[in-house]
Amino acid sequence: MEALWAPWRVEYFERNDGARDFLSKAAKTKNDAKHFVVARRPQAFLIMNRYPYAVGHLMAVPLRKVSELAELRENEVSDLFALLAQAQKILRKVMRPEGFNIGLNLGECAGAGVLDHLHFHIVPRWSGDTNFMPVLAGPRVLSEGLDGLYKKMIAARKS
Repeated sequence: MEALWAPWRVEYFERNDGARDFLSKAAKTKNDAKHFVVARRPQAFLIMNRYPYAVGHLMAVPLRKVSELAELRENEVSDLFALLAQAQKILRKVMRPEGFNIGLNLGECAGAGVLDHLHFHIVPRWSGDTNFMPVLAGPRVLSEGLDGLYKKMIAARKS
């Protein structure tokens, strides 16, 4: 493999307007729809990835900014895991995936795009997709826009 292409993510990496602090902004917002926040618990929230590798990519995030698992309090861990389960439930209703990748990237060398605010990734998967980052030798087509998918997730959460 000579190159790994994810051209839609350049918008995120080229921004210099505080965009990398989007998780803290989403944690504090009163406008969940503007930030694509799908669900909230007292100590954590579930948000759509605005720059996904796969359609339906969600993130479970503690409200409090921490960079290490050992920094999480028990109630934060509990809320995060409740949101991981809720994310699976929502994605099963909306997208009918055959599996999931759930995990987190800690540290820059591990692929963390936000070093100081850890977050779990929930990525729906289907038989026949290639891998966690299925973008080799060309651009990727994401089959659904964020706004429409957000509305479907909110409807699924309420049902």
